[in-house]
Amino acid sequence: MAIRPVKELVADAKAQIRSLDIAETRALQEAGDALMVDIRDPRELKRDGRIPGAFHAPRGMLEFWIDPASPYHRQALATDKTLVLFCASAWRSALSAKALQDMGVENVAEMEGGFKAWKDVGAPVETEEHK
Repeated sequence: MAIRPVKELVADAKAQIRSLDIAETRALQEAGDALMVDIRDPRELKRDGRIPGAFHAPRGMLEFWIDPASPYHRQALATDKTLVLFCASAWRSALSAKALQDMGVENVAEMEGGFKAWKDVGAPVETEEHK
């Protein structure tokens, strides 16, 4: 049996989810209509910084934290705002957005290009030194 390449899984997910470019993401965030959800590993946040005000939900816990029936549910994710998921380069966030859609979450999108694209356009980043 051949393993289905992750690139195919990501491409399939991206064809079924809402993707926002950085400008759209920032506009939603500035209007107060988005909850930025950082699904990167805690080591990535420490090493690379974070988007100010983003909620950190590690990828491995996301489905558990979003489900109100789960003992791990996080109330911050129970919002009418658009949940804009992002990771380092928009692969994990695409798969995550698709997983949440499959769970019935309607207000979910992913940020094209991920945290790397955010940093590349000079958008605000908070680092350990700035805290």
